[in-house]
Amino acid sequence: MSGLGIDASFLDLPFRHLADVALGRAADLGVTHADFRFERVRYQDLHVRDGSLLGTQDSSDVGFAVRVVHGGAWGFASGVVLTEAEARHVAERAVEVARVAASMTTVPVELADEPVYPDVSWTSPHEIDPLEVPVAEKVALLVDFTERLRAHDVVGHATAGLRQVRENKFYADLAGTRTTQQRVRLMPEVTAMGADAERGVFDSMTSIAPPVGRGWEYLVGGPGGGGWDWDTELAELPGLLAEKLRAPSVEAGTYDLVIHPSNLWLTIHESIGHATELDRALGYEANYAGTSFATYDQLGSLQYGSPVMNVTGDRTAPHGLASIGWDDEGVATQSWDIVKDGVLVGYQLDRVMGRQKPELNDGRSNGCAYADSPGHIPIQRMANVSLQPDPEGPSTEGLIERVERGIYVVGDKSWSIDMQRYNFQFTGQRFYKIEDGRLAGQLRDVAYQATTTDFWGSMEAVGGPETYVLGGAFNCGKAQPGQVASVSHGCPTALFRGVRILNTGEEAGK
Repeated sequence: MSGLGIDASFLDLPFRHLADVALGRAADLGVTHADFRFERVRYQDLHVRDGSLLGTQDSSDVGFAVRVVHGGAWGFASGVVLTEAEARHVAERAVEVARVAASMTTVPVELADEPVYPDVSWTSPHEIDPLEVPVAEKVALLVDFTERLRAHDVVGHATAGLRQVRENKFYADLAGTRTTQQRVRLMPEVTAMGADAERGVFDSMTSIAPPVGRGWEYLVGGPGGGGWDWDTELAELPGLLAEKLRAPSVEAGTYDLVIHPSNLWLTIHESIGHATELDRALGYEANYAGTSFATYDQLGSLQYGSPVMNVTGDRTAPHGLASIGWDDEGVATQSWDIVKDGVLVGYQLDRVMGRQKPELNDGRSNGCAYADSPGHIPIQRMANVSLQPDPEGPSTEGLIERVERGIYVVGDKSWSIDMQRYNFQFTGQRFYKIEDGRLAGQLRDVAYQATTTDFWGSMEAVGGPETYVLGGAFNCGKAQPGQVASVSHGCPTALFRGVRILNTGEEAGK
């Protein structure tokens, strides 16, 4: 257990008794597996524009679910009425669903073994629960952020927003595992907008502060540190926006790229994170989210990238958005290799896939099952998939010094990738021309385009640990019905040779 304790009002809810009732009824009906999951998730959003509050939203999702294996098939049901009768009824409905599904199930459901964890708990590390901070105090901070930006002539408008989530879960199964957990996460965003009337150009500049598994201290600092340097970034954004508005349009062609973690995390998410989800690689998502070029027959042989490419899956990283103690199948979370020395060596998997592919992770799940609400069944979801730094690697400045003609990329923006996670295109917040190892001012209208293996194969060097940043997103979507998950991706600054650059303005006019 780490961080602040689990919220007492959650612990007062009757989830243990409901679990005993539901699991007992499922056992009476002859299931071979049953698990019970109780959740309370609270969301709070704040939005400010030009010094005024636009709105707030505060909501909670409370309920429980029962999942069973009966007759070799999955059954699932959920409810929101917290009574013994409802717990029994939900268990009975889950079994009935499994009975219907059994006639359509060609491969019996089997789960990989996992040790029993009788009564364990975990909380994400944070100092100040943001949902205990008065709304007025949070609004005042966001208002101040926008007012500080609008004090500069170049900034016509400024916005600030903050999404906060506190996720509590209790899990229990017939094997005897019982887990109680709490995650707190934040996603702040600050944007300055302006225009150059003479050139007819409008643009924006957004903070590169990533969403994090931290508390309110991320916005204001705290005794243990962990705060983002908002004063510096707010002071820099207007000048960066002014330079962007004056910047020349890029000349399309081939360039060397030095990519900052604030941009590279998203390329990792789309071209590595999704591509190495084993359900995609096996074709389970083909009718909706797509498949993967990184098919299972290429495990151990696919040259994913250059020899400096080492990527891990990790559900234990401090402050990671996908970090947790135990997943939604009662599996203790882990860290493992996905790409080693440029070669595909692993995937992300749950307990069913762990049993199907015993050569992976010694036949055990690596803790990647997750459901985003009590009304949804757990599915295989992304870990914190991260590119590792070189322990003796250069600084960002050292990487830039290696480039004669190139572009330095900072911050994420739009992206596009195909359904096999192979052909892609990414833009960013800002781009700097590199000439003879030095930055030579911003460029506009830049997008880089490549195939996944060509791009990662062109990576010549990764920066040292001091360049490593944990980025991420709150809105990774998957499955039918759709589910949304939060996930982090760490990486150092990295150097890529000979990447194709498009001029987005010219392309838009075609």
